[in-house]
Amino acid sequence: MQAGVRNAAGRWARGWLTASLLCALWIAPSPASPRDRNDIDPDAPLTFGILPIGGPAESLEAWRPVLDDLHKALGRPVRAVSVTTYEGIAQAISEQRVDIAFLSGRLALDAVTRQNMQVIGRLTRGDGSKGYYAELIVASDSRIGNLEQLFSRPGKWRFARGEALSTSGYLVPETQLFAARGVDSDTFFASVHIDNHQNNALAVANGEADVATNNTADLERFQQHFPDQYARLRIIWKSSLIPHAVIVIRNDLPASLRDRVASFITAYGKGKDGTREEGNLKLIHDISGFAPATNADLVPFADIEYALEKRRATSAQWVSEGARETRFHKIESDHGALVARLRGK
Repeated sequence: MQAGVRNAAGRWARGWLTASLLCALWIAPSPASPRDRNDIDPDAPLTFGILPIGGPAESLEAWRPVLDDLHKALGRPVRAVSVTTYEGIAQAISEQRVDIAFLSGRLALDAVTRQNMQVIGRLTRGDGSKGYYAELIVASDSRIGNLEQLFSRPGKWRFARGEALSTSGYLVPETQLFAARGVDSDTFFASVHIDNHQNNALAVANGEADVATNNTADLERFQQHFPDQYARLRIIWKSSLIPHAVIVIRNDLPASLRDRVASFITAYGKGKDGTREEGNLKLIHDISGFAPATNADLVPFADIEYALEKRRATSAQWVSEGARETRFHKIESDHGALVARLRGK
C-alpha cells in the first residue's frame, strides 16, 4: 500500500512540475508585475486561466473563439493559460499571473477567500441542469458489483482519483462516500493513482485501475471522444448535485473593466450574434452560456469543506474530550464566518 501511495505521490509531483512549467511557457514574466501593468497601461493584456478539462491544448482550443471575442469587445489583448493540474492553475492565480479564470467551485473558493478575486458568472447548460454529479466508476465486467463489495475488501482494489482540489474527483466522494463510512481513501486501497478525469476513466476501461472517481459532465465528453472505452464502464455510485463552475475576476482590476468583462460573459450567446456565439460555447464542454453570479454561489462548496472537516475531526484520535470539542467549535465558527463573508455580511 505504501508503495502505491508513494508512486501516486511521485506522479502527482511530476505532473505539478509539468503544470508549473506550462504556466511559465504560456505567461512569460515581464519586468513589471501583472498588477502594475494593468494599473499603468489600459491596453495591457488580460490573462484568462482555464480549469483543466481533458488536456491543456484541448482546453485552449475550445476557449479560443470566446476569448477572441472578449478581446474585440474590450479592445485589449486577452491571453490564455491552461495547465494539466488544478495545482497549476491555483499557483498561477496565487502568483497574480491570472486576471480572469474559469474554475470549479473549490478552486473558486480559494481564489475568492485568499487571492482577492470575486465571482461574476456561473456556467449554464442547454438542458437547464443546475449542476453535475460526482460518480464512482468500475469496468463493466468488474468483480465490484456494488458499494458493499467495494468496501468489503480493504487493501484489495486499485483506485484512481482526482487531485485534492478537485470537487468531483476527490472532495465530494471523500465527504459523501468514504468519510461517511469512516474510510480514508488514501489508505483503504491497495494503490492510489492521481490524475485527471479523462485519464482515470481510461485507466478503468483499460484495466489499469479497478475503481475511479469521475463526474457526469466529464463522462459525457469522454463518451464523445472515447466511445469504445466508455462502453466498458459502469457507474456504482452518484453524489448529490454539485453546482456548476464559475468565472472569477481580480478585484484590483479597475471597476469599469470588471463590469465590462462581467457584461460580456453573461450576455455572450444571447445577443444579435447569438447563433455564432452559441456555437463557440458548445466547444467548451457543451455549455449554453453564463448567468450572473456572486460569491454567495460558492456557499455550497464551503459546506462541502465544512462536512469534510467535521468527518475528519470525528474520526481523529484526541488527547482529551476538551481538545475534541475545541476543534469542533473552531470548525463551526470558521464555517459560519466564511459563509457570512461569501454572502457579504
